[in-house]
Amino acid sequence: MAVDNCSRIKAHMRMEERYETLSLVFENDENLTNEIFIAIDIVKEKTGMTPFIFEKISKDREDLHAVVIEFHDDIHRVGGGFFTELLKELKIDKCEKDI
Repeated sequence: MAVDNCSRIKAHMRMEERYETLSLVFENDENLTNEIFIAIDIVKEKTGMTPFIFEKISKDREDLHAVVIEFHDDIHRVGGGFFTELLKELKIDKCEKDI
């Protein structure tokens, strides 16, 4: 049986003209953070793409942590392919429907 990370990592995607972002939200867990950054490195190597990547930590809630991946000035919308590969690598088969 394949492992599904949808219960551990909530994926939120937002796309606007020339801008795309994927936020991976999860409880602050060092192992899970490392797993996400390893997956990002694998996809960067595979695709040759270098998106902006940063971490967000909630000051209001200790259990809320996020890794955000962004593409700016993405005229040809190639960032979507990066996000698809990353979600596959992390075994996330759906994004949240709030955005």
